[in-house]
Amino acid sequence: MLHAALYGDEDPPGTRVPSENQLVQAFGMSRPTVVRALELLKRDGWLESRQGYGTIVRGRPEVVEQKDRRGREALERGEARASGRLVEVAEVPVPARVASALGLPKRAKVLMRRFPVEEGGEAVELISSYFPAGLVQDTELASAEALSGSVREHVEARKKVRFDHVTERVSARLPESGEAELLGLPDGVPVLSVLVIACNASGQALQVSDVLLPADRQELEDTYRLN
Repeated sequence: MLHAALYGDEDPPGTRVPSENQLVQAFGMSRPTVVRALELLKRDGWLESRQGYGTIVRGRPEVVEQKDRRGREALERGEARASGRLVEVAEVPVPARVASALGLPKRAKVLMRRFPVEEGGEAVELISSYFPAGLVQDTELASAEALSGSVREHVEARKKVRFDHVTERVSARLPESGEAELLGLPDGVPVLSVLVIACNASGQALQVSDVLLPADRQELEDTYRLN
């Protein structure tokens, strides 16, 4: 993949990125695909454009370790031990927001595992995790049974890969009918969507989880220094 090729050990920070024409020829991709990939890598901090010089590799973006992040919780929650239940395991057309994160075409199929998290018998969040076909092979992700450990533990053990960092994208939207039903939401109540993109050290997305939180039950607060 373009992303992985740019961030191997042979491309340390400061390396100049090939031109768009060179990338098109090297990877056999269309120019719009290459341009879009470069835009995403710049946005996420992997690349930097310098006037009069071109585009360079910045290296892995700085990741702030925080133990209370939704992404960490979604990856490390044990399905069999968590308060909730696995309600759906199915091969589904990849949602547009997930396709972009996984680098898949819009009509691709992915495996989805859907898990409502409950407190006091009430669903407080809904986690829908999506996995590309290549990651599902030789694992139990397609099983309708809850995993004994976390998804991260299972995938790392079976696929010999390592989850390195997570990018979270927060947005608000109206839930789909099935999502609203699982969360017990009346019509018209929006949700906060935390799109959790779990990547390896080279920045390749291994898993995407869409964590939905009823917007009428959330309050976001942050305290930080100004200097």
